[in-house]
Amino acid sequence: MSSLLRGVNLYLIGMMGVGKSTVGNLLAKQLNYTFIDIDNIITQLTRKTINQLFAESGEAAFRQLESDVLAQVCARKELVIATGGGIVLRRENWSYLHHGLIVWLDAPLELLYTRLAEDTTRPLLQDADPQAKLRSLLEQRTPLYSQADLHITIRAEETPEEIANRVIEAIPSVLKPQISH
Repeated sequence: MSSLLRGVNLYLIGMMGVGKSTVGNLLAKQLNYTFIDIDNIITQLTRKTINQLFAESGEAAFRQLESDVLAQVCARKELVIATGGGIVLRRENWSYLHHGLIVWLDAPLELLYTRLAEDTTRPLLQDADPQAKLRSLLEQRTPLYSQADLHITIRAEETPEEIANRVIEAIPSVLKPQISH
């Protein structure tokens, strides 16, 4: 499969809680790629949690940082990159994402809510009604997510390994065949 990809990066997009980091790590191992989590890079660079960054600098500053990191990583090859759920909101990010193969990991709202119910590390869910907030984020972002090259719908009973395998199986369907002379 990695020979088919020819070093092209995989960018995982989708809502928080969908499993981009977990599935991304598994994909990287299967492809013999390096795994990068943009949120982790941001927390390492700033030595602050995502919550602290949102609280101290606001969402716009965080999104700029996210774009800066994305611009840096897209110059490299053989990466599986877990992006933040809101990376699709900025038009400039799409020019970076289109350097690789964009995989939308999509999960139903109920599944996302179940996974995130106890998670206090998500600044956008620090809301009086986190389920309604999650629904409005999903509604806002779905038209953007749907521009991905691959759309993988996740079922509650699936393991991360099964999801990673489905991504691997779907990749050939969106790759242009190499024309040999």
